[in-house]
Amino acid sequence: MLAFMIMAYSTDLRKRVLDFINNGGSKVAAERTFGVSRRTIYNWLEAEDPLAYEKPGPKGPRHIDYDALRQHVADFPDSTQMERATHFGVSKNCIWYAFGKLNITRKKRR
Repeated sequence: MLAFMIMAYSTDLRKRVLDFINNGGSKVAAERTFGVSRRTIYNWLEAEDPLAYEKPGPKGPRHIDYDALRQHVADFPDSTQMERATHFGVSKNCIWYAFGKLNITRKKRR
């Protein structure tokens, strides 16, 4: 079984690798010298700001206006969580979490 490690490289290492390449060093030599994969080096060279580390994960809004959500539920009681998520521009899990905070439960038919 293969195990993959995801790690962020330090800004100092990125700078040294990029300086090495900009001063005439090859990407293969940089790969061997600094122990960084060639794909990573290409990603750094293609990036707008190669020295900035961007944390992986969701990029969209994570907060929702609870009053607006409560009003939306009152106005559109049959909307699904996915429809509400699209309306507010958040994830479905954000809607689910907000429903829990607002004590809004699923419809129960008897």
